[in-house]
Amino acid sequence: MSKSDLVLYLSALNIGYKSQVFIVNNYNSISEFKSDIKKGVLDKTFLLKTLNKIKDNIDTLNLDTYKEKLLNNKSKYLTIYDSEFPYNLKNIQNPPLIIYYKGNLNKKFEYGISVVGARKCTNYGAWACEYIASELSRLKIPTISGLALGIDSIVHKTCLRGDSLTMGVLGNGIDVVYPKSNYSLYEEMIISEKGCIITEYPLGTKPIGYNFPRRNRLISGFGLGTIVVEAKEKSGTLITANYAGEQGKEIFAIPGNINSLYSKGTNSLIKDGAKIVNSIYDILEELPQLKDLIDYKNDDEQKEILENLTEEEYRVYKLIHRTPLSLDEIYRKLDLNINEVSVIITTLELKGYISELQGGIYSVI
Repeated sequence: MSKSDLVLYLSALNIGYKSQVFIVNNYNSISEFKSDIKKGVLDKTFLLKTLNKIKDNIDTLNLDTYKEKLLNNKSKYLTIYDSEFPYNLKNIQNPPLIIYYKGNLNKKFEYGISVVGARKCTNYGAWACEYIASELSRLKIPTISGLALGIDSIVHKTCLRGDSLTMGVLGNGIDVVYPKSNYSLYEEMIISEKGCIITEYPLGTKPIGYNFPRRNRLISGFGLGTIVVEAKEKSGTLITANYAGEQGKEIFAIPGNINSLYSKGTNSLIKDGAKIVNSIYDILEELPQLKDLIDYKNDDEQKEILENLTEEEYRVYKLIHRTPLSLDEIYRKLDLNINEVSVIITTLELKGYISELQGGIYSVI
């Protein structure tokens, strides 16, 4: 049997991560490991609870039976020893040894953006999340989130409506739906060619609290950066942001009302150096490689804009694209010199992207 089978076997045993890492680093097959366990060679290696769990199940756990259960559940898996295992996850600290998945595990997810936030989000948070997710979706940039209530659900639903890739990372088994109220979303993500659900936990694993902080490292680890929409001062959302920082990923935050509990976490991130997000172009500015990865097949206008405008022209164009504005309003909103804005406006007019309306208001043509 292969190293990959050993990883699957250990996952099915449902022992701790550190114990699994020790075993795969020291054994090449299930038979080698079983032999040393039965001889008592490893009796002092594991905690008694772990050792007893191994010994209690070592003769009853059948790998072929477990594989059949996965097949019946329409679940697939990849181990860290498989060539198709996601590159981004393989290179984070404490990488998962295995991921179970359903749906379309597209390679493009490794160029996606993680979007996380509060379960009990405010109306403002819900609006901001839907706005950013719809922009990511429009540009066909994949999203990764946690399939929880609140911000996570808004991300997934928005991207499915926009026909773009979206991934939900679970803190439980792939066969367990949590929260139950998200059952229809869970099913839609699996059925849709654009949706994918993954987890590192074996079949039957319940959604216990300890699992979720660990799964957050996968949410941040999969994509190029993490956007925090809303978060309390101490929350699981900030754990994801911390993981992103440790993984060397870009951290973005949407600013919020200083009187809101759900903005304290995001505003604190910004204070500590996270990139402020007012629009999708703040993300593209920080991650210019996304411009080369955007699927322009259904967005010829966007392709032309990205190719023909400078960064500052781009910012002005998109601001006007949302709402027709005067010269004075544009330079105040973008914090640019009014002379710079005047030159940019003239350039955009000459290039045929905008026109001046009555009253000195500029609008996209």
